[in-house]
Amino acid sequence: MFIERPATLLRRIYPQALWRMNHRQRSVYLTFDDGPIPQATPFILDILDEFGIKATFFMVGENAVRHPHLLDEVRRRGHRVGNHSYNHLGGFQSFSGQYIANARKAEDILQTGRLFRPPHGWMSPIQYRRMLADSWRIVMWDVLSRDYNSNVSPAQVFDNVRRYTRPGSIITFHDSLKSIDKLRIILPDIITWLKSQGYDFDLL
Repeated sequence: MFIERPATLLRRIYPQALWRMNHRQRSVYLTFDDGPIPQATPFILDILDEFGIKATFFMVGENAVRHPHLLDEVRRRGHRVGNHSYNHLGGFQSFSGQYIANARKAEDILQTGRLFRPPHGWMSPIQYRRMLADSWRIVMWDVLSRDYNSNVSPAQVFDNVRRYTRPGSIITFHDSLKSIDKLRIILPDIITWLKSQGYDFDLL
């Protein structure tokens, strides 16, 4: 079961993954996983524009193939694109060669510079080592909002961010059908609160 802030054990399993940015700078890094989809991504882009901030979108390759205009729009608005595999392939559901081939297939479409976040935040130790050897930059998170969880309310999503965010935090949301109803309610409030705490918003 995932928790809002990753356990020390997870960080030890993937020690060269990026979990948190510079803690000496009062910045946070907003990330959105699993899109792009028309039901969620445009709303998030509009909110980010309204506040004048940038984020990183870890996209599923097949979603970008279905909605190439959204891939282009994310870049046009100055955000960064990351790789989240071609079809949200889980590490423990595939062999290492298959897993890396899946990421490369998505990379051909997304052109991220090999910025990769593993689906579900997991991959086997062999896959992890092979990804590093293949020059991938692996990005995890410091705060998991849990906006995708049907048992977590919008208020709890907000509380997760408020409770666990610290300087350098990489905060994970989702531009997905499971999350968008909550984000419509609380994403502007979360950004407003982060700004009130003096945080800047940077790109990975």
